[in-house]
Amino acid sequence: MSFAYVGSYTSPERGGHGNGINVYRVDPRSGAFRHIQHLGGLENPSFLALSEAGNRLYSVHGDRSEATSFTIDRETGRLAVLNRQPTGGYNPIHLAFDAAGRFLVVSNYGSDSVAVLPITKDGSLGPYSTLTTVSAQLGPHRSEQKNVRPHHNPLDRVGKTFYLPCKGSDCVIGYRLDARRGVLVEASRVASRPGAGPRHIDFHPRKPFAYVINELDSTITTYRQDTASGALAPLQTVPSTPSDFTGYSTGAEIWVDGAGRNVYVSNRGHDSIGVFEIDAAKGTLTPRQWVPTKGGVPRFFAFDPAERFLYVANQGGDSIIAYKIGRTGLLASTRLRTRVGSPACIVFSR
Repeated sequence: MSFAYVGSYTSPERGGHGNGINVYRVDPRSGAFRHIQHLGGLENPSFLALSEAGNRLYSVHGDRSEATSFTIDRETGRLAVLNRQPTGGYNPIHLAFDAAGRFLVVSNYGSDSVAVLPITKDGSLGPYSTLTTVSAQLGPHRSEQKNVRPHHNPLDRVGKTFYLPCKGSDCVIGYRLDARRGVLVEASRVASRPGAGPRHIDFHPRKPFAYVINELDSTITTYRQDTASGALAPLQTVPSTPSDFTGYSTGAEIWVDGAGRNVYVSNRGHDSIGVFEIDAAKGTLTPRQWVPTKGGVPRFFAFDPAERFLYVANQGGDSIIAYKIGRTGLLASTRLRTRVGSPACIVFSR
């Protein structure tokens, strides 16, 4: 039995039509969502993370300054608020666990810092002990690069390095966790093209390759990763939209499939999911397919746990639509569509 947890934007300044977090039971065969709970009273629960045990959910709150923990009833999938803690900065935008599941790392997009919040035995969040300030030279974009804007902080596949794409500073910074002090320490950084605006990063499941979606110039950069030092070396940059597209678009989400064969990205403006084949030896990308998201502003997408379906959260289209994933990784349309206000993130229980 699987459940889907959907965060949303709720505030007027974000044009939010959401109402908090919605919980759905997922049919394992058809992929259809069936609504089972609405948890309101939450402002912009815009990014979510599920504990390894599947019994705790965590959220950051866009344009606010806090993170929230929730209990999950494993039988029913229903949520209840456990506790809240400040993140030490403005507009926390992403969150990720350390390898041991003892800490939650949070990026403060609006105030250029990263907080490390301890996770207590009952799953509640403890107060952060100190902040890591993120400093870097700003990029050339006049409106979108006014501060460093750390946008994502996932842990790599080997469980050593948190990578922080900095949209405002055209760089990706690697951090290692000092668990004794509860603080992140810089281990590496690599520059991207000026004005690229690196946004999100994902990793090959078995080989030392990392892939970054660059928001502002709609490109994807492939990096070779030194897993010992955390250093990234650029190998290739390709457009995330088709060569005949001349409109305005920004890159948003990126995922690598579990087989390590394809990279998937979302494009806001072109309103598409792009599928790119990974060269098994070089790690570089070749475009294979673009499919419409059937709704505006596809901020996020995710695979179900079995990677049979890809679900797109159309923030501007107030909908989640699903594509069936074929054996080769190409996407096929379905009739699956769920109406939900301003969806921003989807996580699945296993």
